[in-house]
Parts: sequence; C-alpha cells; structure tokens
Amino acid sequence: MILSSALQAIGLFIATNIDDIIVLSLFFARGSGRSGTTARILAGQYLGFAGILAAAVLVSLGAGVFLPEEAIPYFGLIPLALGLWAGWQAWREGDDDDDEAKVAGKSVAVWTVAAVTFANGGDNIGVYVPVFLTVGAAATAAYCAVFLILVAVLVQLARFVATRPGIKEVLERWEHVLFPSVLIGLGIVILYSGGAFGI
Repeated sequence: MILSSALQAIGLFIATNIDDIIVLSLFFARGSGRSGTTARILAGQYLGFAGILAAAVLVSLGAGVFLPEEAIPYFGLIPLALGLWAGWQAWREGDDDDDEAKVAGKSVAVWTVAAVTFANGGDNIGVYVPVFLTVGAAATAAYCAVFLILVAVLVQLARFVATRPGIKEVLERWEHVLFPSVLIGLGIVILYSGGAFGI
C-alpha cells in the first residue's frame, strides 16, 4: 500500500511538473556564474511548491471559499507580469553590444522563482485536489512528503540540463530573449487554458 501510494505520487508529480524543467533551466541560465544561484532557485521552488500544496490541501478540505476555482487561471498574470518586466529590462539593456555583458549572470531572486512556480501550479492544484479528496488524510500527507522530496530532484535535473555543453551556451546566449518569452507565453497559456478570457 505504501509503495503503491509512493509510486502513484511519483507519477503524479512527473505528470504535473515536467514542464518546470524548462523554466528552471532558464533560471539557471539567468543566474549562471553567480554564487548562490542553485540555493535561491531551490528555496524559491520549495516556497512556490509549498504554496501549491497548501492551496490544494485547503481546497480539498473545503476551503474553496478562499480559493475559488475561477481564480486559478488568473495566476497566469504573475508570470505574464514577470515576463513583461524581464523583457522590458532586456530591451532597455539591448543597446549594449557587449556580448560578455549579455551572457553575464543576473541575480535570481527567491521570490521570483516562488511566484513563477506557484503561478504555474494551477494545473497541479486542479489535479491534486480530486486525488487528495479520494485518498484520505494519511495518503495525502504521504503524497505531499514524496512531492517535497521530488522538488529537490526536479531542481537538480533542471540544473543538469542547463549545464550541459551546447545547451548551456544556447541558454546563456539567448536567455535575455528566452526567459521573458517563456514567462509571457506561460502566463498567456495559464490564462487561456483556465478560461480567463471567457473562451
């Protein structure tokens, strides 16, 4: 029973978080060469994911009043705003023809990683709530424990991807374009797929 729950939790985590590898890899590219980047990304991922789990548990316990289902698509405004801000900063610095300056690491803030992680977790919440409702309190706690262990694995996997030769160079060279583009796209997808545009 415990092994079965753990395997189900692993499968559920992979299904709902595989897309985070791309976003986290871009965070690693953004903070390349800066000390403490991995620790800040890990802390941000844990904070954001803890928010996702807290929301899913609260909703499954009947606290839907605090987080109505209709509000979840509007989490897309967070990466959209962060992407627009990053794009504006990249455009403002675009006059600098110094390639070294363009690939130089920028500081990655814990709160930025946490906000993007939480905003990208609307689908997680939507999937976790019905699971938590059906498995009971003990299994929900076990799922959450497995998820929290896997967060560290996910961050290390993204770091591994972001530091592979070839991938690393592309990410660092084009991070100033890819980072805001992915965040803006992520925000629009979250808003659109959640029905925020009334479509």
